[in-house]
Amino acid sequence: MASRQEEKERRREERLERERAEATSAARRKRLQYVLGGILALGLVGAVAVALVVGIGGAGGGNDDGSPTQANAGEVTLPEQQTGDLKAAAKTAGCEVKSPKIEGATHETKTFTAADYKTNPPTSGNHTPDWYEDGIYTPGNAPDIGKTVHTLEHGRIDVQYRKDTPAETITKLEALVAEQNAGYHMLLYENETGMPYEVAATAWGQLLGCKRMSDDVFDALRTFRAEYIDKGPEAVP
Repeated sequence: MASRQEEKERRREERLERERAEATSAARRKRLQYVLGGILALGLVGAVAVALVVGIGGAGGGNDDGSPTQANAGEVTLPEQQTGDLKAAAKTAGCEVKSPKIEGATHETKTFTAADYKTNPPTSGNHTPDWYEDGIYTPGNAPDIGKTVHTLEHGRIDVQYRKDTPAETITKLEALVAEQNAGYHMLLYENETGMPYEVAATAWGQLLGCKRMSDDVFDALRTFRAEYIDKGPEAVP
């Protein structure tokens, strides 16, 4: 029969062996985590690179699921700003500034159309409970008009262009959106309401409509943004 000292030593060896095995297992798990983390990081970098090359371009960006891309100015050079006065900028660009009467602000679960609003593009009115995220939308991915009106209620500026807009112009509009904090509280999308403008910007209860696109329009859009961004009845980050 083993002595008490021998039994004690045996148990000690067993305990040390268990600890060594646990330490080895933990080290193996940690190495695996590092490897997986590296693979995921490389995958994420690759995905971002693809998104930058493919997702943000002259066609307006956007994702396959309809979600927006982040605004990115890229290498586009826009005309220098000449004035910070909205009325003067709009007059020079041949645009009109309107403050239509507020049509309502009730949430309704229905499919809204341009016929539900008195202004084209709409600047207020009843709308869906959901809304779009800030960003740039690929032509055809937006808009659900009830959701775009809801963004205005949150203080967003919605810049929109007609279906026949050249890709070069869309690229410049993307750069305009991006020049202020990567598109802070702005949306850019193709208008599908048959609006009488080539380019328009809307805020809650406010409209800038430009029937002809030109370099002067950029000042009109900039000054409209400065005047009305974050002025909606609901403050949403």
